[in-house]
Amino acid sequence: MARRFAENRGGRSPKLYHAQTLGQRARSAQRRLGLSHRARAQRNERLPFAPPEDWHEPVEEADGYRIVVQPPGKGYRHVVTPEDVRARLAELPPHFLNDLQVVQFSRMTHKKASFPCYGMQWGQALYLYPIEESLIECYPVPPKPAQLTEARMYGGRWQVDRRGGWRLIWTAAAIRDFYLNNILIHELGHLLDDRNTTYTDRERYAEAFAMDWGYLRTRHNERRNVTRRHHAV
Repeated sequence: MARRFAENRGGRSPKLYHAQTLGQRARSAQRRLGLSHRARAQRNERLPFAPPEDWHEPVEEADGYRIVVQPPGKGYRHVVTPEDVRARLAELPPHFLNDLQVVQFSRMTHKKASFPCYGMQWGQALYLYPIEESLIECYPVPPKPAQLTEARMYGGRWQVDRRGGWRLIWTAAAIRDFYLNNILIHELGHLLDDRNTTYTDRERYAEAFAMDWGYLRTRHNERRNVTRRHHAV
């Protein structure tokens, strides 16, 4: 069975997905082995891609999903916990999780560090990657406008360093928010998408899914809670 690979270039599209087809996508996802990637950096698409991950064979009658935790690696840290992930996924409609079988907290290796990413979907598994222990990411080139906007949405700050490079600086709360309400939901969107086959279409769907079920939903709840506290005073 063919395995598709799609790599995100850091942009975000607000175009809405077709919500009425999500149930169909979830039911048919088990027959598809999708491979997707939210990258922090650019990759030469002419080079072959060999996924540096453990393959989790899909189970016919899986009873929910399991979480696999690997050590993050020297100099890196996981920014969310299994409890965080379970609580966040429990807030979604249950049928969104019908075909999810594994969430893996992956380790950072030398090979992965050469092309780091935040998350990946492969088959029925979602992979979350650690980031630098300092919560500071270093880049040799300036961020694109969409990357500036995305970081600002979740509380990340871009700065120019003394040597002319760029740094993306997170707080513990901001990076946790980014992973739970962007990365995790984005990769789940890839799992649910059984219609799109091109990189652009798959990313457009996953970005819109993460915007709707991640960012916008949580901000709406925050505003609602603030309003309730205000009236209660």
